Amino acid sequence: MAKKDVPPRWDRKMQQRLARGEAAALGELYDRFASLVHGLAHRVLGDERAADGVTREVFVHVWEHPDAYDPRQGPLRSWVATLTHRLAVQRLRATETAALTREGSGTAEELEHRVRRASVAARADYIVQSMPVPLRSALERAYFQRRDYRQTATDLGITEDEARRRLRLGLQLLSTAHETEPPGAPPGAGGAV
Repeated sequence: MAKKDVPPRWDRKMQQRLARGEAAALGELYDRFASLVHGLAHRVLGDERAADGVTREVFVHVWEHPDAYDPRQGPLRSWVATLTHRLAVQRLRATETAALTREGSGTAEELEHRVRRASVAARADYIVQSMPVPLRSALERAYFQRRDYRQTATDLGITEDEARRRLRLGLQLLSTAHETEPPGAPPGAGGAV
């Protein structure tokens, strides 16, 4: 395995500790990823209690199936995010399908549109949370503070070329939110939402 293909040490160790059934490892994993999991689930579902339920499901799944994660396939953070996304979308589909059946209003196409929109929003959130601080800082200034690249460069103490580069790269990363991969999934890891 080439040096760049070696998974991060923390990810490998965590997977091994979980496989041995170390409860402390689950607590450590929860402390590190609970806000990510809950935030993604809430973004997809739009409901605090449902997001709490998905958060529990994710960590129960990780505890019961630690070998499902393969450190060679990518970071543990991405695997957890992908698992969260999949479980949240399943719950959203089940909830919305039950509502369609109960109320008789809406169509399957409307349901899929809502699921797709929620998935794109969750992917965009994950991308922004995961991007390096310099890119995120530039995008936040441009979007929330309505700063152009010159003002962003001045605010951050960087050249205008560097500000344009950061904004362009940040926007390119955000544009991938419309792709059909779950958040954090390696390319080609999963098709439709």
